[in-house]
Amino acid sequence: MNPFELYFKLGLQHILDIQGYDHILFVLALCAVYIPRDWRKIVILITAFTIGHSLTLALATFKVIEIRSDIIEFLIPVTIAITALVTILKPKPSSGRNIQLNYILALFFGLIHGLGFSNYLRELLGKEAIIWKPLLAFNLGLEAGQLVIVAAYLLITSVLVGIAGVNRKEWTLVVASMVLGVSLMLMLETKFW
Repeated sequence: MNPFELYFKLGLQHILDIQGYDHILFVLALCAVYIPRDWRKIVILITAFTIGHSLTLALATFKVIEIRSDIIEFLIPVTIAITALVTILKPKPSSGRNIQLNYILALFFGLIHGLGFSNYLRELLGKEAIIWKPLLAFNLGLEAGQLVIVAAYLLITSVLVGIAGVNRKEWTLVVASMVLGVSLMLMLETKFW
């Protein structure tokens, strides 16, 4: 396996690892207001998150920025809770501002989440001579993993809302509330003070 494939696979596995469920929760919080026909909006949203994530992951990997890992580990569930809370308060996407707010949250919070991966990736890269190719491959693997999570969410939503007749607003509120509850527990577990 060539290095690009290796790092792509590592990024994919890292996102889909159930022990890294905080990332899965964030993706669910971002997607909770959407249904399958909104798949293009979701792909753009996830890509905005990946862009923010990739930027700080690169900066932290190159040691341009350094923030204490305990602070980042606390901020990650904070971003999840805020995203879930925004979804609970505004459970149906509207045109204009709400959609833009989702993209801004995804991009900005992606910056924080990228810092969380930096130590992991720095250890993986070790003393690689050319660091940008593994970094790109890892981020593409992360994006692919996020799209797998989105596809699973959309499939479940399609069955429940489209076929079983579950109310869309109620489904959104259930997903966002569960994500909010778990993220609050994570915040308590990771508090750094």
